[in-house]
Amino acid sequence: MAITGIDHIQLAMPEGEEQAARAFYDGLLGIPEVAKPAALAGRGGCWFEIGGVRIHLGVEQNFSPAKKAHPALLTNDLFALVRTLEAAGYAITEDQPLAKYDRRFVNDPFGNRIELMQLK
Repeated sequence: MAITGIDHIQLAMPEGEEQAARAFYDGLLGIPEVAKPAALAGRGGCWFEIGGVRIHLGVEQNFSPAKKAHPALLTNDLFALVRTLEAAGYAITEDQPLAKYDRRFVNDPFGNRIELMQLK
């Protein structure tokens, strides 16, 4: 028995902030929203998917953002994405370099840490 992949990443968000999630994940990161299954739609939140990347945002009571834990998303044009995020008012930060990647960090509208990576 072995783990063979990740189906999705779940991040928390505050109640009623779906529009902010859509503006960031779909509008800025370019990950289209997909419909949640009918059985889960009443819980709030949003799902975003492109290719094998699936990010589910679920409403959490007493929400607290993930400050250290984070998904690392691969991009084919890190610096264009950074410019887009900065133009939308998001602060971008750097961390220790990794040998094979250029990378930056951004917080989503709710304060969840997101790593953006591009192969060098």
